[in-house]
Formats: sequence, C-alpha cells, structure tokens
Amino acid sequence: MFGEKCKLIFARRLKTIETFEVQAYIKEMTTEKHSLIGLSLEDMTSWALSVGLRPFRAQQIYHWVYGLGVRSFDQMKNLPKNVQETLAETFHLDRLDLNTAQTSVDGTQKWLLSLKDGQEIETVHIPERTRGTLCISSQVGCTLTCKFCHTGTQLLVRNLTAAELLGQMFMARDVFGEWPAPQENRHVSNIVLMGMGEPLYNYENVKKALAIAMDPAGFNMPKRSITLSTSGVVPFIEQCGKELGVNLAISLHAVTNELRNRIMPINRKYSLEELMAACQAYPGTSKSNRITFEYVMLKGVNDSLADARGLVKLLKNIHAKINLIPFNSWPEAPYECSDWQTIEKFAAVLEEAGYASPIRKTRGEDILAACGQLKSLSMRQKKSKL
Repeated sequence: MFGEKCKLIFARRLKTIETFEVQAYIKEMTTEKHSLIGLSLEDMTSWALSVGLRPFRAQQIYHWVYGLGVRSFDQMKNLPKNVQETLAETFHLDRLDLNTAQTSVDGTQKWLLSLKDGQEIETVHIPERTRGTLCISSQVGCTLTCKFCHTGTQLLVRNLTAAELLGQMFMARDVFGEWPAPQENRHVSNIVLMGMGEPLYNYENVKKALAIAMDPAGFNMPKRSITLSTSGVVPFIEQCGKELGVNLAISLHAVTNELRNRIMPINRKYSLEELMAACQAYPGTSKSNRITFEYVMLKGVNDSLADARGLVKLLKNIHAKINLIPFNSWPEAPYECSDWQTIEKFAAVLEEAGYASPIRKTRGEDILAACGQLKSLSMRQKKSKL
C-alpha cells in the first residue's frame, strides 16, 4: 500500500514537472524573436493584418528592410512609435556575423559568415571593371560529392533559410555602403548561386530569396543579372525557368555518362540525356539568352580533342555558351589543371563549331575563393543537437 502511494505521489510530481517544462517551452517559442529579413511582402502583410495594421504599413516596412537596409526599427521614421515597438517585440534585423574576411591580390574578397546555430558558410565578391559579382552559397556543405570540388569533400550539414540567403546580399551591401542601391556602377550588380551547395536541392528557400532580390521594391536586381548554377537536378530545372526566369548555368564537366558518373555522382540519378532534354525545354532561351555550360579542365581526364568534339555533339540544338574553367587546386586535390595549350586547342574546337567558349580567368585563388575551392569547417551535428 505504501509503495503504491509513493508511486502515485511520484507520478503527480513528474506530471507537474512535465507541465512546467511544457509551459516553459511554449513561453520560449512564443517569445522568441524571428528575423524580419527573409519575409516576403505577403508575409509582412499577413503579420500587419494580424496585429490590426493596414496593408500599406507592410509596404513601408518592406521598403525600409530591403530598399534602405535599416538596422533598427526606430529608423523606420514614417511608422508610429507603437508600431516600431510592436515590431521590436516580435522581430529582429540581425545580420550574419562576419567571422573572417580575406582579400586576394586581384581584389576578390571572401567572407566566412557565422550563422545563428554556429554553422559557417563562405561568400565571395568578385570585382570587375564595369560590374561586381556576388557569389552566394545555398547550403552549408553540399550533398553532391563532386570529385573535383573542395566543397564536395564537406558533407551536407543543412539548407540555408531565405533569411540566410538574403543575409549574404545584406553583407555585401553593408560592406560597400550601397543603401539605397545606386542606379549605376554598383559593387553588387550581379548575383551567382555558385557558392557552397546545390541551389535546386534548396529550391523553395532559393525561390523566396530570389523573388525578393528581383522585386523592384526589394533589392531591385534584374533577373538577367542573376545566374543559378546547378549540377543537374532535372525535376526543378523547368520549374526554375517558369517561376524565376533567371539565367541558368549547368555544371557539366563531362560528355559521357561513364565519366560523369565517376566524377559527378548525381549523373547516376539524372543522366546526360535527361539533363540535355531539360536544357532544351528551359523557358526563355534564345540566341541572345543562352544557357551557360561550365566545364572544368582536368588534365588527362576530360580535356582531349575527342571530348571537345563530344561536347559539340552533346549541345546540338541547345542555345549554349561554354565556360572553360582551369581547375583550381586545393589541399590534397586528386586532379591537376590541364596544360594551357591543351585548353586553347579544346576551345578552338568549340569556337569552330560556333560556340562562344571563353576561358574563365581564375580569381581569388590565393585565398581559396576560386571556383570549386569553397569550404567551411561546419560539421554535421547529431540529430539531438539539431
């Protein structure tokens, strides 16, 4: 009897403890502030209506966040004080933390950015005479394990949120003081999703972030100044063209399924035949709006004249241009870059067939900021920690 009574008392205490824990968890969840960066105009309008504000207030907030890049709510001068306070109680405008910044001898900058959960990503800015290109990451790590890519040696940790994708653009505009963005001579005139990760495996967050980036009331980036690079996630290619209409770049690097299976395992899931069919169907392509095919030159692997002729055959009936990329080495890389003479002969075959085939100039190689060199120290965590 005594034992049963003890069990009952213990059970009641355990239930009380559990109740307190649940209540504390609910309180934490309801009082946690969320980033205002990453919310669309529709999101902000829904929030405004939920707290009794008229929709035009959401438009004002949206402009302050994405058009003017304010860092605090009291800078939103055309909002009543009580609205500023309500925003501050619910949201924050925190930027990504800049861990380290490196500058190459050629002016290329690489930023190692820390996320709220302690993970890290790398973002690169490439200055040119008439424009500046921001290369952003879409994932922490990568799921693809391409054999020639440094990022591929780092397993996928997680997808980036829309806020974290946009946060990289905020970082660049903060660094260059481009709030509001100038009409001409921008330091950030172009955006390429060619950093860490496969953007089409994070499509919904990428779509949301790019919609804000292209919105005239948002970042006001023309869609033709944005390029999304994919290794060939076929099911999302057509959807990307219809919904976003940005420039498409295909990370190709081989002209046979046998070789591409070996150096790019994604080809085992989506073959070259499927990939080329998706490229032919990509909306909006024309002689003036071509798909870019990226081809890294690996010595003795994919750089023969037979490979060049195979590439011409593969791209038949596709509005295409080809970027030849000298392989950028990284510690313990398993490949070497093709000889310069070999690259020039390869390019000549493509040009004779009518394909523009510039040899991409390596930028930021001395700080491991060049194509295929990005990698952070972020590691996968146990599910319990996540």
